[in-house]
Amino acid sequence: MRILLHRADGQTEPWIKDFARHLPEAEVVVWRADEALPPCDYAVTWAPPEAMLQPLAAVKAVFLTGAGADGILKFDAQLPHSVPIVRLGDAGMGVQMAEYVTHAVLRYYRRFDEYEAQARAGQWAPLPQHNREDFSVGVLGTGMLGMRVLQALKEFGFPLRAWSRSAKSMDGVQCFHGADGLDTFLRGSRVAVCLLPLTPDTANILNRTNMCKLPQGAYLINVGRGAHVAEPDLLTLVKSGHIAAATLDVFRNEPLPVQHPFWQEPRITITPHISALTLRRESVQQIAGKIRQMERGEPVADVIDRQYGY
Repeated sequence: MRILLHRADGQTEPWIKDFARHLPEAEVVVWRADEALPPCDYAVTWAPPEAMLQPLAAVKAVFLTGAGADGILKFDAQLPHSVPIVRLGDAGMGVQMAEYVTHAVLRYYRRFDEYEAQARAGQWAPLPQHNREDFSVGVLGTGMLGMRVLQALKEFGFPLRAWSRSAKSMDGVQCFHGADGLDTFLRGSRVAVCLLPLTPDTANILNRTNMCKLPQGAYLINVGRGAHVAEPDLLTLVKSGHIAAATLDVFRNEPLPVQHPFWQEPRITITPHISALTLRRESVQQIAGKIRQMERGEPVADVIDRQYGY
């Protein structure tokens, strides 16, 4: 068995060592643009370069080192649909995402962002607390990570809402779906958390029209993809006060350019795409288990539906 490995950061040796531990029968071949490759059975990548598409078309399956698939599905027309694309299941990302979003929600609910600004200005001024029953949190996206975030937020007693493409039902969560449900979902969400996959239908979903439907003084947390947010629209709404503040972990251009106006807006909190990092050992262990399932002719979980993009 031979596995083709691609890492954009070039850090392949730790992955090779972990595959030797969890799948010792496999030979790992590192993809390099200037080298001929032997035939491979499987591929492990995240966002492959276009030059890698030819060997990807010849494998039994492509395993992604993350939960999303937009990095490879931009080449959807060039990859045969007979080759399944398999995303990671949780592999340690769910708890990280729950930590990140919970921290951001509580920071706004307890007004810690405002206290941080006061401290920098040398001010001592206790602020009135937000009413918990009015501090509704709406999560866009009810996949693995969205569900984990909602589960974590239940512990704090916030009114919880969720929006998804198709109808869902969750205990303790008011659920909305489809284009008809989006308007009502947005109008009732004091905090909007974006955890959607990036597809043609979800690109720019947080544009000026939709963000204006959020209540006055709402908060935005984007941990999905940068292309979900129309960045100039968000900046305008933050400056006007309609969006009180935003926490952003993903951006259209990464790293975020130094001249980007988000850096100069104190009500926008920026983190460098770290909300849920890929944990290498857990990821290799999961991928190795799925490869063994496929070798036995068994179905595997987390196969991307190419029609929907996730």
